[in-house]
Amino acid sequence: MINLNVNIAGVLLKNPITTASGTFSAKDSGAFYDINELGAAITKGVSNVPWDGNPTPRIAETYGGMLNAIGLQNPGVDNFINNELPFLKQFDTKIIVNVVGKTINEYCEVVEKLNDTFIDMIEVNISCPNIKEGGISFGANSAMASEITKEIRRISRKPIIMKLTPNVTDITEIAKAVEAAGADGISLINTLLGMKIDVHQKKPVLWNVMGGLSGPAIKPVAVRMVYQVRRAVSIPIIGLGGVMTGEDAVEFLMAGADAVSIGTAALVDPTAPVRIKKELIEFMNQNGYENLQQIREAML
Repeated sequence: MINLNVNIAGVLLKNPITTASGTFSAKDSGAFYDINELGAAITKGVSNVPWDGNPTPRIAETYGGMLNAIGLQNPGVDNFINNELPFLKQFDTKIIVNVVGKTINEYCEVVEKLNDTFIDMIEVNISCPNIKEGGISFGANSAMASEITKEIRRISRKPIIMKLTPNVTDITEIAKAVEAAGADGISLINTLLGMKIDVHQKKPVLWNVMGGLSGPAIKPVAVRMVYQVRRAVSIPIIGLGGVMTGEDAVEFLMAGADAVSIGTAALVDPTAPVRIKKELIEFMNQNGYENLQQIREAML
């Protein structure tokens, strides 16, 4: 009998399949598959007040993936708590809320409101621009990453997972900084910064000029970073970046991830999370793996 259970920061997931923030809507995604099939549902980013996001065009297809510059559009934490959380409560699936902000205080306002809800964990997107530092992302250097982690850890009554940006020189330094500052887990990678030009119109395709590259094109970078971070920290890791199949999920687990998130794949195939879970089980059956730990230890 295969055991898919995984413990992330003291929270037991019945399987390692989660959704990537920004790509999951309980009501929309739930029209294609049973959300109870997931180990955890990671929500879209939630801010302290409503964010309009960027003007269009803000999505562009690329070789092996896509660019997006949505701008973290969301209705704000109060709307989220009143309208989305009640719907999510009906499912036997762990709920992880992605939190965004432009200052540490903005992040903390959201976390404080989420403290009194039934959610299981908080994922903190530190790829957001710190407007007090001239728009540099909180995850761009270890000092800023450490500072925001400490402040959120101080006020959060939920486990916190820090979502790291890959747009740095040394991902392990950022990972070690957030672990030392009290992070309960790490998710990586967020999107890689990219750009596409319309050579006929002679201008960038995206209104925002640059956007986040996701999909299979970034998977080798994501696997490499998970592998490096696993050897630098001891806290749990959720790996993501181009997971399209069950074998992709296995690759992340062998690199050192404890769970995986499915993002772009679900935009192409809305049933991708449950399909990938099924393919993971098939791989384990075919190769004699009884639990996830055996996969994680396969390369040791």
